[in-house]
Order: sequence, then C-alpha cells, then structure tokens
Amino acid sequence: MLQSITIRQVALIDECTIEFHDGLQVLTGETGAGKSIVVDSVNLILGGRADRELIRTGCEKATVEAVFDVLGNETVQRFMEEEEIEYDGRTVTVYREIAQNGRNTCRVCGVPIPAAKLKGLASVLMDIHGQSEHQFLADPEMHLGFLDQTGDEEHRKQLEKIKTDYERFISNHRAYAKLVKQGERREERMASLEKDLEQLRTANLQPGETGKLQEEKKRLLSAEKEATMLRRIDECFSGENIDGSNSLSRIKNAATQLKDLAGQNTEIAGISERCSSLYFELEEIAYEISNMIDRTEADPVQLEKTENRLDLIRRLERKYGMDADEINRMQEKLEEEYDELNGLEERISEMAKEHKQLLAKYRSTAKALTESRKELARKFEKRMTAELKDLGMENTRFEVLFKPNESDRPQMPAATGDDRIEFMISPNPGEPLKPLAKIASGGELSRLMLAIKTLEATHTGVESMVFDEIDTGISGRMAQVVAEKMSAISGNHQVICVTHLPQIAAAADYQYLVRKTTAGGRTNTFVTELDNEGRKEEVARMISGADGVTTDAMEYAEGMLKAARDIKEI
Repeated sequence: MLQSITIRQVALIDECTIEFHDGLQVLTGETGAGKSIVVDSVNLILGGRADRELIRTGCEKATVEAVFDVLGNETVQRFMEEEEIEYDGRTVTVYREIAQNGRNTCRVCGVPIPAAKLKGLASVLMDIHGQSEHQFLADPEMHLGFLDQTGDEEHRKQLEKIKTDYERFISNHRAYAKLVKQGERREERMASLEKDLEQLRTANLQPGETGKLQEEKKRLLSAEKEATMLRRIDECFSGENIDGSNSLSRIKNAATQLKDLAGQNTEIAGISERCSSLYFELEEIAYEISNMIDRTEADPVQLEKTENRLDLIRRLERKYGMDADEINRMQEKLEEEYDELNGLEERISEMAKEHKQLLAKYRSTAKALTESRKELARKFEKRMTAELKDLGMENTRFEVLFKPNESDRPQMPAATGDDRIEFMISPNPGEPLKPLAKIASGGELSRLMLAIKTLEATHTGVESMVFDEIDTGISGRMAQVVAEKMSAISGNHQVICVTHLPQIAAAADYQYLVRKTTAGGRTNTFVTELDNEGRKEEVARMISGADGVTTDAMEYAEGMLKAARDIKEI
C-alpha cells in the first residue's frame, strides 16, 4: 500500500507530504483547491506522462517521491530481482522528477530505471480510476479489457498464450507477405540482376584497383612526356636538314675545315682544337640521349588501356552512385539476392506451410480463449447484476454481447484473440437491451465503473486503488450506496478517493482537506489530515455548499460520521 507521498513544486503545491493509512481515505476541498494535483502526482509516480506544465511557475523542476509497503508482494519481489534492485523486502521508494529542460528521471530505491519499466512496477502497486475511464467504458473497443481484468489466473495464462501465438503468427505473416510480394516481381528482378551482374562480372573490379590504375597512368604519362622531350632533343642533334645534313655532321665538317686552316694560321689552331673537342662532347651527349630514349618506358598502348579501364570504372561509379570498392561489396549483395530469388519459390512453399501451422495454432488458442471468455462473461453478468443491485440499479439487466464476424472473409488474428464484445444494458423493466455506450447516463456510468472496479479488486494483486471523483453524476440516496460500496472495497484494499459527496467523506476512515491560500503574491495548495472535529466541519461544509456552514449542517455532519463509525463497529 501507499504509505506516503512527498510532492515538491508541482502546480500550486510548493512542498507537501501526505501520510496515508489502511482503509478508505478521502481527499476533499472546494473546487479548484488542487485535489487533482495530488492525483496527477500519483500518476507521475506510476509512470504517467511527464507534462512540463505540471512544474510550478518559476521553478526549474518538479519532484514526487512515494513510499510503498510491499511486504509479501511476490510480483514486486520478482521485479526487484529482475532489475537487480536491492531493497529491504518491505519498503519500496519511487522517485520521479521532471525538469523544464525536458529531462525526466525515474528511480526505484535510488536506482534509475526507464519510465516504461516504472509503469510495469506501477501496475502491481496501484490502480487509478479517473474520470477519463468513464470514456473508456463508453467505448465498446475497451470492453474486452474490462472483462478480461476480472478473470482468474487460468484465464490470464490463456491471455498470455494468445499473445504469444499471435506474435509468432504475425512475425511469420509479415515475412511470408514480403516473400510473396518478392515472388510477384521475381522474374523482372532476376532479369535486372542478371544484366547488372553480367556487367560487373565482365568488369571484374578488384579491391584498390582505382588507386593502382591512377598511379600507373601518372607513371605512364610522365614517361611519355620525358620520351617526347628526349626525342625533340635528339632531333636537334641528328635531325636532317634540307641538304641531308644534321647538326652534328655540320659541326664535324666545321671542325675538319678549321683543322685544315690551323696549319696556316696559328690563331685558328686553338679554335680548331676547341671545335673538335666540342664535336666529340656533343656526339657523346647525342649517343647518351639516344640510349635514354631506348630505355624510357613510354608505352602508349598500355596508357590507352589504363585510361580505358579508368573510364569504365568511372562509368560504373556514376551508374551506381558509389566508389569502386563499394561496388564490389554491392556486387556480393546482388549475388546473394540473386541466389535468394533463385530459391524463392521453395522458401515461399516452406513459409506457407509454417504460416498455415501457426494460424491453426492461433485459431485453436483463440477458440479456447473464446470459450473461457463466454464462461467468464456468464459469471461477470451475474456478479455485475448483483453489484448494480447494491448500487441502486436493481432493475437493470446487464449482458455481455459477443459480436459475430460480419465479414465474409476470415477475421485477421489479433493479440487479444478473435472476440469482439460489447456491454449491453436495460436500466428499466420492459425495455430491450441496448449498447451501454448509447443509453447510460453519467451517473449510471459512474456506478457501472464502480461495479467493475469492485469485481476487478477481487482478482488483481493491486493493494491500493485511487478513485478520482467516482461520484460524477451521483447524488442523494445513491451517494450513500456508493459510499457503502467503497467502504466495503476498503476492507481488502487501501482506497484513496477524491470526492465532493459528504456521504463518501463521512464513510471514510481518514480524511484530508485540500485547500489553497495566497501569500506574498503566490498561491499555495496544502493538504492536511483532519481530526474528528476538522472532519465534522469539512463534512458540514460539503453539506451546506455555497450557503456556508450552518448549525444544522454541523449537527447533521456529526450524525453522519457517528452513523458511519457505528456501521464499521458492527
């Protein structure tokens, strides 16, 4: 059960700690005092939506911390063991923090856990019934869940089984549908793959080939450039003129003529020697250049092949939008896809067999679940009729209608089975059964929901129940009936109730007054546990309403509280 809750900087509450007890306890106060803030805070602790609007104006964060007594709760014990959270075996502390920067913190006994995990723990700690659940009750799609909640352990096992069988089937179904879709375009896709693979196989791209080719091209271009320049230089020496001579032969001729003149002119002798020496030097240079031309690795044919190969790679890269190494990896995947498509018909056949088997297993489980639900529905109808009688709806007929499949096609499997149900009621004798959602009034919805929650309470392991204004649409004698019903529930569960009805307030074991005050320009909400005198005054206020607390109201309130105590002592 919930032992205490500490609320800090949530809406109008600056800081507040509420100590709770066993039995029925109510939160009362004037409209707008902030009773819903307490319920919102409990919702936060139970993993509810972390709305930053809840943070008190001017504050950076809001926090809620709750302490639960979980002695003997095996489900909580398993949760703590699975999450490897240490605790004393009796007390579990849950902490929730929401910040303006969007940060959302959840801790159990000081250990951080995701909000989704917190919801799992919360489902066995407390059950909150708010006004929004009236809307769920008015929605036929939600009725199946209400019925299943009242089932026993065996029924819950069947619910788990149908969920497992459904998940296995739907996983296969999706894979099977994907294969069938692939099969419809198999030939077209294989033809496309064959064309691409033939091109890639012919190209035979090698890992790192592009870099090697670029280096080879660079080397060949450099060699070609060098060879061209050397040939031009060689042409200067050995290239023939119009008269058939070349530069070297002319220099040689000049050296010969200078030598002839040297015998006649001593001044020319020196020039002759220099010219002869120059000729032999140039002849040696020309010879070396000729040898260098022969040694140069210029290979125009290889250069053309290299450029053509690079051009092919570039075309493939443009086509597939990736580099050559990525194309290689893609080719491997295309090969695998082709092999898969080649064996697709066999795989579809195998998957079809599995699909049929899983569907048959699901249908078998769904059929058994339907039988369980029909038996549960018969009990549920009887128990609801009895509960509604206690709640002043003794002439009401209640029935669970199992809706048939109106389509000619088989019903698609669902995680909850094949059943679609709707709650039907006839509030007045002689009137036919009609859908609850269409004819139930607000007060009737409140009593129907209370009846359902009463039945759920006997089948769930949740020790604490919170009712947020369960009294919507209820007044007069029915208010007393509802009060007695909630008091009865509190015999086995801790019940925390937000109410406007003095009858429910008087029936409580404990009462808390929620009030707001304004000081220093700020509004603050406070929650105070009332003593006997305080309870009498608050119940009197609830009786008096806008007229103010009268002496008659005080006397009547005292009588109501005494009558409630006398009933509990019986």
